[in-house]
Amino acid sequence: MTDLTAETSASASHKQNRSLFEVGERTRKRHASERRFRRLGLAAVIFGILALVGLMASILSNGLSSFQQTYVAIDVFLDPAKLDKNGNRDPADIQKITTFTINPLIQAALKKTMEDRGIEADGVNAKKAFEMISKEAPADVRRYVLADPGEIGKTVSFELLANGRIDGYYKGRVTMDSAALDRNVSPEQLLLADKLKQAGILQSRFNWSFLTAPDASDTRPEAAGLGVAILGSAYMMLIVLVLALPIGVAASIYLEEFAPRNRWTDLIEVNISNLAAVPSIVFGILGLAIFINFVGLPQSAPVVGGLVLTLMTLPTIIIATRAALKAVPPSIRDAALGIGASKMQAIFHHVLPLAAPGILTGTIIGLAQALGETAPLLLIGMVAFVREYPGAPPEGFFDPASALPVQVYNWTQRGDPAFVERASGAIIVLLVFLLLMNAIAVLLRRRFERRW
Repeated sequence: MTDLTAETSASASHKQNRSLFEVGERTRKRHASERRFRRLGLAAVIFGILALVGLMASILSNGLSSFQQTYVAIDVFLDPAKLDKNGNRDPADIQKITTFTINPLIQAALKKTMEDRGIEADGVNAKKAFEMISKEAPADVRRYVLADPGEIGKTVSFELLANGRIDGYYKGRVTMDSAALDRNVSPEQLLLADKLKQAGILQSRFNWSFLTAPDASDTRPEAAGLGVAILGSAYMMLIVLVLALPIGVAASIYLEEFAPRNRWTDLIEVNISNLAAVPSIVFGILGLAIFINFVGLPQSAPVVGGLVLTLMTLPTIIIATRAALKAVPPSIRDAALGIGASKMQAIFHHVLPLAAPGILTGTIIGLAQALGETAPLLLIGMVAFVREYPGAPPEGFFDPASALPVQVYNWTQRGDPAFVERASGAIIVLLVFLLLMNAIAVLLRRRFERRW
């Protein structure tokens, strides 16, 4: 036996005699590699959680204040000499009242309230004190008078919006130092606001109008609300649900259960997958070219937005529905066919009910994705400034409206800091809707899920 043979035999004998409880070099390296991978994975999860917490903290810190608003509680005498000079309470005559006519009434009411409470306005005249009230206040009084002309001649208690700068002062957005450099507010007005608040004339409470009021102009951010945007988004989601769900489910059933396997169906399936990855702005260009320029539908209408979002949501619903149909075991189909059911009966009576949870989940996720889209809606004109609420369906589908994500984009483009607060508040509302839709998807999946 040679020396090489002896060394090989000794090495083999050494490997055979090694205990299983001894950790070899390769095992140590493998365990170290696993520990590094675990640490990297844990670090990635922690980083993602911290980023999410930071994002939510930023949104909540900037947006929660939009649900609080400062109001001025005063009693306004609706002077008939100014509001109804003819004294006939004719709605046609009262309709001619302008906000310029009502401004002196509010100014006089504020001055009288301050005198009755013994509040001295150091360095602030009556006009400057009136500027502390929102420019939306005369319009609110005018709407009240038009709704009930019989109130003319009475003294009515109103809670009018305070100016955006005064409201921002109590939210920490405006300070005495910034007021000294701001032409829209002065430190003296802020001191007067403190006196009014101590007297109970200025009050801060929950701002329901943020959820119900329409958008406002750049000069009155305190009056801006999401009413039109919420209604417009609801109309679009209704259109998407009515169109995308039946079309998507029918196309999925045909492709999965009835369509022959050939190059045409393969081409269709590839294009469906490609459409799911197409940027949403491309669908906006398509909607602008077809629904507006060719068909002639009105811009900024929920029907156009709904049709565009339907095209964008269809691939998601089709892919989710086909995955749900594939998840149903073939034995279900075979058993139904074996007892004499037709293929149509096997699909609609047995396969489709079992696939319903996946279909509903995919549909709601698709709707949630469509609810947050902005780019396609910008191209079809839904960025327009809309003050009037759309009417009831079906006429309301063709009225001008806005949408929640577009409203967020619109407010972030405005210069007043109060609109940034409003934009963060709108994001909170949008996130609440998205969370509710995802929660509904989970509940429906658990409710209709069946075991086999």
